[in-house]
Amino acid sequence: MIPIEAIREAAARIAPHVHRTPVLSSGGLGERAGVHLALKCESLQKTGSFKPRGALNVVLSLAEPRRARGLITVSAGNHAQAVAWAARVVGAPCTVVMPADAPRSKRDAVRGYGATIVSHDDRATLFDRLRVEEARTGATFVHPFDDPVGLAGAGTTGLEILEQVHELDCVVVPIGGGGLMAGVASAVKASKPGCRVIGVELEAGPGMTPALAAGQPVPVTRPSTLADGLTPPFVGALPLEVARQAVDEIVLVSEEEIREAMRALLVRAKLVVEGAGAAATAALLARKARPREGSVVVSIVSGGNVDPERLLGAFDARKGGEP
Repeated sequence: MIPIEAIREAAARIAPHVHRTPVLSSGGLGERAGVHLALKCESLQKTGSFKPRGALNVVLSLAEPRRARGLITVSAGNHAQAVAWAARVVGAPCTVVMPADAPRSKRDAVRGYGATIVSHDDRATLFDRLRVEEARTGATFVHPFDDPVGLAGAGTTGLEILEQVHELDCVVVPIGGGGLMAGVASAVKASKPGCRVIGVELEAGPGMTPALAAGQPVPVTRPSTLADGLTPPFVGALPLEVARQAVDEIVLVSEEEIREAMRALLVRAKLVVEGAGAAATAALLARKARPREGSVVVSIVSGGNVDPERLLGAFDARKGGEP
């Protein structure tokens, strides 16, 4: 578990630079899910996702000589943007290893923050390419989901939820590498042990579920999906330990359920959300996640960085009827 003191210190450290994102109620979506639903809108965070919380906490915790040598990371998009942005905040050079098929909007954003992109064709060997570039540049690696300092930063999302929603019964959180889940679960369980934490993975390519079964992170095959933020090559060892201790349930959602949630969030809540950002809400709308009827539930909308073409594609795939 990430100590609550570390999460509070992270909150104070990053507060001058990040947004305190809103929690918005959604009666219509909540009625469909059978709960009193609130949406934690990390899609409105700096760079469009929760990721700057952890990235900036890591960067601000580094000694100046390490920052000056530069930063390096690996990511399909949101973490890449977050590290590039954090590097710009402190004036450090930044290199990002990205899959060649990463969404164009995310690649453009990384370049816009001033980082250098190293494209790599094989998602399964992204971390191998990272190690090559790390050795070549001498830069400090900012891990996307398995650094306790980064996880403490992600946990500040949970602290804000606890401050914004007082009668909280359940938090539903998407799981990619597991960093957001680990931070939020650590914050929530430390302050409100009775609150349920439900994790959500992609049905076609989960990572945490097989890791729990194996007792360690395992390489997994990830599909092509709208929810690219849910498809790192493996989950983190630290998030795995937190999941064992603090996550009450993990559920799986389909690609079509994610599409439906993207449409519903846009039409009903007026939120532009990427596939991974819609996963938690998808689990509730599809009744895969089933909190107690009438309970107070927060769904974390983890990111909003979606290419216009992908967003339009979610609507083109409709089978009919309003979301």
